[in-house]
Amino acid sequence: MSARSIVELLDRLEAEAVECHSIMVVRRGHVVAEGWWAPYSAERPHLLYSLTKSFTSIAVGLAITDGLLALDDRVVDVLPDHVPEDISEQGRRITVHHLLSMTAGHAEDSLEEAWRLEPGDLVKGFLRTPFAAPEGTEHTYDNSTTFILARMVERVTGRDLRELLDERIFQPMGIDHAEWDQVASGAAFGFHGLHLTTEAVAAFGELLLRGGLWHDRQLVPREWVELATSRHIDTLPLPDSWQNPDFLGGYGYQFWQSRHGYHGYGSFGQYCVVVPSHDLVVVVTGSIEQEDPLPGLFWEYLLPGLDDTGSPQDDDLLADRLRQLSLAPVPGSAAPERSVKARLDGSAEDSPLPDGTAVLVDPLDGGWRLRLGSLLDFAVGHGQWRESSPLGRPVVAAGAWQGNTFVAELYVITTPHRVRLVVDAGTAVATWNIVPLTGPNLVLHVQSPLMTRPDVS
Repeated sequence: MSARSIVELLDRLEAEAVECHSIMVVRRGHVVAEGWWAPYSAERPHLLYSLTKSFTSIAVGLAITDGLLALDDRVVDVLPDHVPEDISEQGRRITVHHLLSMTAGHAEDSLEEAWRLEPGDLVKGFLRTPFAAPEGTEHTYDNSTTFILARMVERVTGRDLRELLDERIFQPMGIDHAEWDQVASGAAFGFHGLHLTTEAVAAFGELLLRGGLWHDRQLVPREWVELATSRHIDTLPLPDSWQNPDFLGGYGYQFWQSRHGYHGYGSFGQYCVVVPSHDLVVVVTGSIEQEDPLPGLFWEYLLPGLDDTGSPQDDDLLADRLRQLSLAPVPGSAAPERSVKARLDGSAEDSPLPDGTAVLVDPLDGGWRLRLGSLLDFAVGHGQWRESSPLGRPVVAAGAWQGNTFVAELYVITTPHRVRLVVDAGTAVATWNIVPLTGPNLVLHVQSPLMTRPDVS
């Protein structure tokens, strides 16, 4: 594969200010390129958001293979204790197939309404949410469907979703670092919340590409991989949104059909792209919010470079480029003698911290100690990133003085998200680069164990 084609892809990503955190390209079972934009790094798991759904799909396939679940099994039969008294006839007909293909018939994602109706029982809330189309006729992207699938798998197997995937998929593949976000009940979201390294996601793509075969072990039946990654329903353009052509080719069982192959996808640029016709897997993590040009740029740059060995000079150029990948540290001076106290203006709707939070910045060993209220105490580097874990989960931070203003970037490093703190004249303002989908409260995203929705079950 042409090294120059990958360099040109990296050039294009930089030119368009597409914020990637990692990339891995695997061709014919060989890693031909891998890189991480500092402070992100190879050993760290990264929040996959809805790419998690593709792993839940595999768990469903395992339960079906074991004869414990079937595509035409109904929610009301598998989870009878979650059925509302006033359930509609359509609600009674919803099956595993409808959930996997997201064709239950809701007009829009039911998650918010279902949790509003039943904050302690999302399954019941889903079944209470009114349907707008007959089941099986239209695709509506619906997070609740995957949550229910996870609960159905757990019911019929008697195993926690996390334990099942650990035992049957992750451990045989040598993946020992899977982390899961959870709701108040302790259950994994199922539709979101899995954290894996880039290498582990690429290995998952290879598992799919090989039809569920990992070395000499058939971890997932080939028939399920082929069924799950095939098109089951057309996908419709979303109103008032930028239309990415690689999301308009149809939907499988928790997989999107691409112009080439298929992919699992999570919000803000978490991709596992599998192209069987070219024996190719491409994985990206990132923080991409609007008009995401991926995976289209893969077709533009990587496909023309297939079967082109290039030159040793190109290989050296790519290797050097991958070593130097980095997000920019905060520019400015160290001013080692300066400290500052402030109060946070948290009046903005998506403020990471409450209004009035005390902010204290003290110089420490060529950087700073940053204290936010009584719970958060971070190390901040100057011209480099420093790591701390005041509530159990890592935050990597860098900062600088810009005139009389102190600026720090706090990377919640196992996620796409970071907080920018600006302290000036006794007032501090904190803002997310992209507000986490599970809410803006910074404390919830840096505590361990992860429970970002303690208000729902």
